[in-house]
Amino acid sequence: MRHGKKFNHLGRTADHRHAMLANMAISLIMHKRITTTLAKAKALKKYVEPLITRSKDDSTNSRRVVFSYLQNKEALKELFGVVSQKVGDRPGGYTRVIKLGSRLGDGADMAFIELVDFDENMLKTPKAEAKKTRRSRKSAAKAEAPKAEEAPVEAPVAEEAPAEAPVEEAPKAEEAAEAPAEEAKAE
Repeated sequence: MRHGKKFNHLGRTADHRHAMLANMAISLIMHKRITTTLAKAKALKKYVEPLITRSKDDSTNSRRVVFSYLQNKEALKELFGVVSQKVGDRPGGYTRVIKLGSRLGDGADMAFIELVDFDENMLKTPKAEAKKTRRSRKSAAKAEAPKAEEAPVEAPVAEEAPAEAPVEEAPKAEEAAEAPAEEAKAE
């Protein structure tokens, strides 16, 4: 029976599971993103997050403890160098698991796991607005009332700017039309 055993065994012996998670952690640290099954990604998240937390404290003891898990000097340098600088101010949640769908061969749920601070696309996107509840509608309506009064004041200013722009562009279009006509006459 598995009473009280909270981690996923992944259908492997303990030694095989530890070796596999260490190899996946090395790949994640070196490449910043890897694609694997959803179960392995979730198990890897629990394995690698404490190692990243330990890398924030760059001491000899921390390096020895992390090396006992990873057994790879290049990954250790990368973790204590580049990765620890990026995640220095983050209190946790260093990795993100995103589901990809099912694998064609056996139908396994696939996902990729990545280090959060190294994904340029996610860092550039603006954060979504907070979900509005029924209680927030009343306060939102009161907050929008003064904004509605300010909107007409700004509208005439916006109308004046486009009115000037087409006047300047019209002569340019006429000159462009005359230039091909002159070239045709020259030929």
